[in-house]
Amino acid sequence: MNARLNQFTFSTILFFLVTTGLFAQEHFTLSAVRTVSFYRTSPGQFDNYMKYLRTNFLPTQEEAKKQGLIVGYSVLLNVPSSEDDWDVAIVTLNKNFADALDYNQDEADKMKKIQENHYKTTDEDKMDEMTSKRFEMRTYMGTKYFREVTLKPLK
Repeated sequence: MNARLNQFTFSTILFFLVTTGLFAQEHFTLSAVRTVSFYRTSPGQFDNYMKYLRTNFLPTQEEAKKQGLIVGYSVLLNVPSSEDDWDVAIVTLNKNFADALDYNQDEADKMKKIQENHYKTTDEDKMDEMTSKRFEMRTYMGTKYFREVTLKPLK
């Protein structure tokens, strides 16, 4: 089932990439890609999660941006419409789908170094222990990829 889901996801993304490329030249130009991960904070944990993001997410993303690993980032808040709806979304802005989806060992090493500097350790178990608090504060709801386009003016 998982392999089918991964194949479906890959096929869907490939279809989107191909079809948007076909229509892009006439009506719009392609721009940045946003990777958006959705979360639902646990009851009473919203402020703690915001503090966690401010303390850990913010500095590492700022450094990733300085080093050119990402174009930008943001945090979105939502008023949930149901118990199953998200209230916090973490957005990473990439230049294109390749930057968002393709694994790059050099970039992974740079991000690891950023995290080691931030957490002041190279011990991955210690880093996992320090960052595991976030799992008690929120539930992961899923990730989506959005491509920004710029509409071309009518002639």
